[in-house]
Amino acid sequence: MGKVLDNKCPSCNAPIKFDPKLQKFKCEYCGAEYNAEDIQKMQNEQPAEEKEKETKAKEANPEVKDDTVYVDYHCPDCGAEIIADEQTAATFCVYCGNTSIIKNRLTGKFAPSKIIPFKKEKQEAIEAFKSLKKGKPLVPKDFVTEQNIEKITGVYIPFWLYTVFVNGNVTVMAQRITTWRSGNTRFTKTDTFDCIRDGEMTFRKVPVEGSNRFDNDIMNSIEPFDYNDLIDYNHAYLSGFLAEKYNIESEEASKEATKRTINSAKDEMLNSVIGYNNKIIRSENLNTKINEFEYVLLPVWMLNVKYKDKMYKFAMNGETGKFVGNIPLDKKKAWIIGISVFILTALVVLLFAWMIGG
Repeated sequence: MGKVLDNKCPSCNAPIKFDPKLQKFKCEYCGAEYNAEDIQKMQNEQPAEEKEKETKAKEANPEVKDDTVYVDYHCPDCGAEIIADEQTAATFCVYCGNTSIIKNRLTGKFAPSKIIPFKKEKQEAIEAFKSLKKGKPLVPKDFVTEQNIEKITGVYIPFWLYTVFVNGNVTVMAQRITTWRSGNTRFTKTDTFDCIRDGEMTFRKVPVEGSNRFDNDIMNSIEPFDYNDLIDYNHAYLSGFLAEKYNIESEEASKEATKRTINSAKDEMLNSVIGYNNKIIRSENLNTKINEFEYVLLPVWMLNVKYKDKMYKFAMNGETGKFVGNIPLDKKKAWIIGISVFILTALVVLLFAWMIGG
């Protein structure tokens, strides 16, 4: 049997949660603070009997890298699966807002190899969400409410990172245009060339989402993440946060990684053709090979708000603080403001006409 994902303070036995501001683990009750090394030491200090059981379990099933027992919240409405620790209660689905969340326990392959811990606190995400209303009088009053703000949740999003080797060549059709005048006549000369570029490149940490539940456009908008901040995964970092379970296998995600690297390689080769007015890739022969990949978790503060039968999605990069999202407009308020402006403009025109006529 695996160990439960539940870190306790050695001083008072209360839950320990990761504090993004301190970049440490802090006890909510006695205020004691611990760094990652302290947490690792606590996890290693377990009775010899438990260690023996874990060793036997791993020998019996070597494919399972982590025997930690996670809590799995399954949404019967949209099918999302969210992972948490014993102390983190999911009362609603972060994707569709459904409150009928089924709680189970999950063990096995979930644990990633690396993680970027949260650096931005929930209050910073709240302030970013509130700021959307500033200078925008047409935002509905009942949209930026405390009820919606309370739903802002820190979620670790699953990603596959690939190291991809690309080699091959492209043929670029390039044009050099020359113009000159002779008398009243203007002449244009277009010279066309075939430029061949050969090369090989290695792209490291090419990111591909490991879940199809998160909006790709939003995720692309809050990127990039600084992958230099990746550290070895420890389930203690999940304390107080949720984490999505990946539903896209590495083999499937690698297709997107290959596509991205080929496009990047073509752009690099095309940019190496300089001194021409126009250029376009006429043919290509590029090969790719994935040298390695790893499964990681990246931090995101997210909020989905349903307003008038439409879902509005918001997200903040939990590392950099970059915030994105679209807010609805109050059509009734827009109509009232429009009519008011029209009436005011008409009155000003009539007053001006009366003054001239008078």
